[in-house]
Amino acid sequence: MAGWLQALLLIGVLVALHVPLGDYMARVLDGGAHWRAERLLYRFCGIDPDREQDWKHYFTALMAFSVMSILALFGLLTCQQWLPWSLGHGGMPWQLALNTAVSFTTNTSWQNYAGETTTGHLAVMAGLGVQAFASAAVGICVGLALIRGLVRRSTGDLGNFWVDLFRTCLRVILPLAVVSGLILIALGVEQNLHGAQTATTLAGARQTLIGGPVGSWESVKLMSGDGGGFFNASSAHPFENPSAWSNLLEILLMLLIPTAFIRTFGRMVGSLKQSWTLLTVVGILFGLLLAAGAMAQSAHTGTVTAAVGGQYEGTETRIGINGSTLFGVSATGSADGAGAASYDSFSSMGGGVLLAAMMLGEVAPGGTGSGLYGLLIAVLLAVFIGGLMVGRTPEYLRKRIGFLEMRYVVCYALVAPTLTLLFSALAVALPQGRAAMGNTGAHGLTEVIYAFTSNVQSNGSSMGGLSGNTPFYNLTMAAAMFVGRYLPMAFVLALAGRLAQQRHGAVTVGTLRPYGVNFVALASGAALVLALLNFLPALSLGPLADGLH
Repeated sequence: MAGWLQALLLIGVLVALHVPLGDYMARVLDGGAHWRAERLLYRFCGIDPDREQDWKHYFTALMAFSVMSILALFGLLTCQQWLPWSLGHGGMPWQLALNTAVSFTTNTSWQNYAGETTTGHLAVMAGLGVQAFASAAVGICVGLALIRGLVRRSTGDLGNFWVDLFRTCLRVILPLAVVSGLILIALGVEQNLHGAQTATTLAGARQTLIGGPVGSWESVKLMSGDGGGFFNASSAHPFENPSAWSNLLEILLMLLIPTAFIRTFGRMVGSLKQSWTLLTVVGILFGLLLAAGAMAQSAHTGTVTAAVGGQYEGTETRIGINGSTLFGVSATGSADGAGAASYDSFSSMGGGVLLAAMMLGEVAPGGTGSGLYGLLIAVLLAVFIGGLMVGRTPEYLRKRIGFLEMRYVVCYALVAPTLTLLFSALAVALPQGRAAMGNTGAHGLTEVIYAFTSNVQSNGSSMGGLSGNTPFYNLTMAAAMFVGRYLPMAFVLALAGRLAQQRHGAVTVGTLRPYGVNFVALASGAALVLALLNFLPALSLGPLADGLH
């Protein structure tokens, strides 16, 4: 009961906060005057903020920024030993540095290394922290472009990528990071610039304690969908997550911007019914995942499990089973990837729920920006199916969804399963991939599928049984993260550009209404069926087979 009360408190606070934040984001991100600080940045960078871009130029600017970000972070990580605040850490090997640079730039934050033993403070603050901001803003930029495609008519312009990027960073993410960082520090999250310090315990033993800018990093990693841990244990470490209250706040931060962006969508399209409809779909999907995860983790299977009352192995005892399950479902459903428990120690079915949350496309509520456009892809699929059922040309927000539009929707939907299953097959087929697997059988296969699902879906969470710091996995995972992030964005922007060129159609009595109980059921079913059809065989061979063994 305590676990469900915690979940209800979280949902209540989230619903209350998403309204003012979503309205604020709609006001400051779409139109209006440029701030003086922004104009200085535009002038310094040689940007014309009043010149709009079509989808091709928007995507080109996005890719140029992302590739340069990868190169800059790669250089910082490989040259770390010559930089201040390195704490004696050397530069990363180039394969690991490439994997890490791609990981944080794509908002994945998969870490094939232990944070406290590999990166110094400058690498965290000026490298990983900056990319946490930037990669989150890139996702929101693509979401804004798709919203404009649905709103605008008879034009090819989707806005200006650089304006969207700067406004998102300066007006939304930075203020929230400052406020949430101060709250986390007040709750006991560590914040200093110390290195390793040796302390004497009560028993007289010597223990090494690691210090660092954890509080400022923690707020960014959670709120941006970044998920990378300052410590190898991530949010299971008491310096990152010291209490049940900080645990609840960290879950809230993971869900806040993706949920508020749904409200922003409703404001920008001029229909709050749309935002409440999408929020209901997200609530249904999140509730199903949470219920399934809670049942799997509290199942009293086996003598020891029955004796202790649940799946305690690998669970942070300060947070408990329910808090760890809520954190895990929130992290995988929001594309954040942080962890307050060992996901490899979840029950087979419990780990399968986390895997299913990512395979769902991380739309419950998904990542910053990516959650909304992934959800809209599922909605467009539902609209198409609904239109065929009533014998009318499918429409959404007075925009026709025809063959060419559905081509981009289908291409988007096929990217994740194609990449995930392709790279997973290579890993289990090649000796380089099998050599890093700590487990065999169904559970070993689950760990591999989980890893590449996490990479492709820009999540970053992992199961510890797979040793990813090998040349094979560093390079294949980097490829999976890069293609899995930017190829879907290309399809979304192409779809937005085509929708923006259309005129608004007339609403008649036969037009499918994109709200109400029937539409919510149709959209929720489309999201579930899309994931199940693509991934059910993989789930059957992995977590389902492991759980039924």
